[in-house]
Amino acid sequence: MRVIAGISKRLLLKTPAGMDTRPTADRIKETLFNIIQYDIADTNFLDLYSGSGAIGIEALSRGAKSAIFIENDKKAYDCINENLAAVNLADKAVVRNMDVILGLQELERDKYTFDVIFMDPPYNNEYERQVLQVLKTSAIMHEGTIVIIEAAVNTDFSYISELPFNIIKIKKYKTNKHLFLERR
Repeated sequence: MRVIAGISKRLLLKTPAGMDTRPTADRIKETLFNIIQYDIADTNFLDLYSGSGAIGIEALSRGAKSAIFIENDKKAYDCINENLAAVNLADKAVVRNMDVILGLQELERDKYTFDVIFMDPPYNNEYERQVLQVLKTSAIMHEGTIVIIEAAVNTDFSYISELPFNIIKIKKYKTNKHLFLERR
């Protein structure tokens, strides 16, 4: 796994040991960033269920102003910190080792706002729905915030119509998909 573009282009990233994380393939990461390339520069980026940190690191490499990573798994948390140091982007990042829902509440309490919120939770556990329930009224979002969800291709998002979000785009791959949302 590597950084695809930007100031850290071609630098290699580690992945956490074990089977607890599922890193986004470079090909899919490249497609994702081709879609959002004009939405990254000078943004505040939030990477939830961060795993290796590859998505937030890619955003920083491509010009995001800052990134916050929230990851509950200690091995993954350590890996994110190692990767940030390896690509010389640690000064633009904050990594929190905690539950995502508690992390979102803490970020709101601390008055953070984000331009892009990315989440790649473990598949088929409805964590996406739980996060969207928190985000539907959260002050960490502003009018232009984009929420991107990486999920298994068969994940049902029919409940989105019940929440104050509009689907901007869905990009499907062989086994997963990216869902792009904005709050109404």
